[in-house]
Amino acid sequence: MKPDADEWVHATCVVVDGAGVLIRGVSGSGKSTLARRLIELAEARGLKAALVGDDRIHLMRYGTQLLAEGHPAIRGQIEIRGLGIGQTNVEDRAAIRLLADCVSVLEARLPEAADGVGTILGLTLRRVAVTPDSADNVLVALGVSPVKVSG
Repeated sequence: MKPDADEWVHATCVVVDGAGVLIRGVSGSGKSTLARRLIELAEARGLKAALVGDDRIHLMRYGTQLLAEGHPAIRGQIEIRGLGIGQTNVEDRAAIRLLADCVSVLEARLPEAADGVGTILGLTLRRVAVTPDSADNVLVALGVSPVKVSG
C-alpha cells in the first residue's frame, strides 16, 4: 500500500517495547550514541529493544500513523564514533511514538523550551530534547520506566 506521504531523513530510529523513537540532530550530535545507550538500557531493564536504522530513515505516513524503516544497504549497522561501524539487533520498521532531539546540555535542562511537540509529514508527535547520555529520560518519556513525571 502506498503511503499518504513519505520522506528520507538524516536520523536514527530505535524501537523500545513496541514504541518507535526517532532520534534527530545535527551530524555529530550523538544520535547513534543515544540509540546504542537506549537499546542497552532498555534491554537491561527487561524490555525488548532494537535498532530500526542509523543515519538514513525512511518515514511513511499512513493516515494518522508514522512508520519508520532503515535503509536496506546499512541494515543492522550503527556508527560507533572513533571505532567504526558496529552490528546490532534490528527491527524492520517501527511506529513512531516519540521524537528525541539531540541538543546541547543547556537546551535539555530547560523543559519548557526543550519539550513539546514536533510535526513530521503533517503528523504532530510528542518531542523531547535530550543529550546522548539521556537514555533514561527517553524511557521515562515513553512511559516504560518505573519513574513517572508529574505535570
